[in-house]
Formats: sequence, C-alpha cells, structure tokens
Amino acid sequence: MRNTIPVAVLAGAALFASVPARAQGKLNVVTTTEDLASIAREVGGDHITVESIAKGFQDPHFVEAKPSFILKLQKADVLIAVGRELEIGWLPPLIQQSRNARIQVGAQGYLDASLGATILEIPNGNITRAMGDVHPLGNPHYWMDPENGKRIGKEIADKLSELRSGDSAFFQQQLTSFTTRLDTAEKRWLAQMAPYKGTKMVTYHRSFPNFAERFGLDIVGYVEPRPGIPPTPQHTLDLINEMKRQNVKLVLVEPYFDMKTPMAIGRDTGAQVLVMPPSVGGTKDVPDYFKLFDSDINLLIDAIKKSGAK
Repeated sequence: MRNTIPVAVLAGAALFASVPARAQGKLNVVTTTEDLASIAREVGGDHITVESIAKGFQDPHFVEAKPSFILKLQKADVLIAVGRELEIGWLPPLIQQSRNARIQVGAQGYLDASLGATILEIPNGNITRAMGDVHPLGNPHYWMDPENGKRIGKEIADKLSELRSGDSAFFQQQLTSFTTRLDTAEKRWLAQMAPYKGTKMVTYHRSFPNFAERFGLDIVGYVEPRPGIPPTPQHTLDLINEMKRQNVKLVLVEPYFDMKTPMAIGRDTGAQVLVMPPSVGGTKDVPDYFKLFDSDINLLIDAIKKSGAK
C-alpha cells in the first residue's frame, strides 16, 4: 500500500498535464531569474502570470532551495530557465520534487532561454574542478547583451504560442512591440557608451562579458582567480600589479560579493569601485529589463568620468 499514494499523485499529475494547458485561464509562468520574468511579462502581457524564483540581488549560481519554490513549480504551466548550467546547483531537485509533469526537462512546458542566444566563453578541452566553476556550455550571463534579450523574447513568444495556439497572434504582437522598443533603447545605449569604447576594467565575477562585448569595453582581469573561487592574496597582488601596468581605473562588483578585496584593490590602484547589478531587481531602481541597462550604463559612465579611466 505504500506505493499507492505516490503512484496516484503522479498519475493525477500526468493526467492533468495531458489536458490542453488550462485553455480558459492565464498561463502560469515561473522563471528562474527576474531577468527572464521581466522579458516574459513583456511578451506574455496580460495573458500570463509570472513569478521568479531567484531575486536579482542574489547570486543566481547559489540559491537556497525552499519548500515555497516547490509549491510555485507545482502550479506552473511553463518553467523558463537561464540554462547553460547556471542553475545546476539548485534547480534540478526542485523540478523533480515538484512532480509537475508539464515542466520536467524535455517536457512541453520547459524552456531553456539560451537556445537562440549568442553564448561567449565556451571552453575547449577537458574541464576539471581545479578550473573553478567553469561552465562547460559557455558563459550563462548572456542576457546582459540586449541583442540576446530580443532572442530570449522570441524563444518565450514561440513557447507561449506553442502552448496557446489561439493566442499566438497576441504573443507575436507583444514580441514585435518589445523588440521595437528594445531596438530604440539599444541605439540610445550604444550612443551613450560610444565615447567610452575601449575602457579597461576589472570585474569580480564573469557576469559582464556579453555586456562588455556589446558596448566595446575591455575586461582585463577578475577579482576571482577562477570562477567561483574567492580571491587569494597572491592573485590579488598580481591583479593590482597588472592594473597598474595597464592603468586600469575601474572595478565592477556584483551586489552579492564581499567588498573587502575590491576596496583594497581600489585603494592600491586608485581605481573606482562600482557596485553594478547584472540582473533585474539587483537594486530597487532596476524593476525591469530596460531599467537594467538604463541604470547600469548611467552608473558606469559616471564611474568612468570620476576615475579618469581610459
């Protein structure tokens, strides 16, 4: 008799998943990050509800799994993940424990948002733990390029249209509006950043390569000696010397990292240390995807001017 209840629950979930995704109500979308939630809201409009698991001020690599997340996933029609193993440390058990057949990896309601994106830093050769938390599928912070934002929007619109074919025209119209507005905003951002093309900087983690490539910035080093590995005294000294050699006057730090080492680097090199969120919700004044770039670019330009960075 012990197996009766789980089997019944799973059978019920499978039966429920086989019903055409709640044709009368809004699609219930759960995303792993607030960046994906923001883009989903743009594309889904009032035909969906959206909740994010991770908050923008959290390190998305390390999210504490909570029972409330399982409850969210149990009710989801769609789960949208960043992919590229960003969530590998916490998402798989949540999906499994949700017992929601709709959103299991490979199911119709699961979407890897990276599928159409341009992915940087795909490593070659064998990857070992000695290399730190290197992502074998490439850098997962791809949303920091607005061109990838458009590609994420298309993936989401196509998935929502697949699940609700009757609403396909609405989702595609929403996508067109989002893409047009993002095109206009991107032209403005590129114009703002044009005078600072080639500016050298150091970042704490590898959150900004896509951002740097899009806006012509030069990341010459990282506070972490390897991804996910805390800074060591020797690496910090080597980084300080390299910054002095190249006259690097800017250090970017994500909001969730300790400021002690970056501030020490700033003191020794005369560099400006800027806390800059790589995600929607990273600070209170970054409530959506457009505001993320508006805020970050304004912060960055102000810091460059103060630092005299070149």
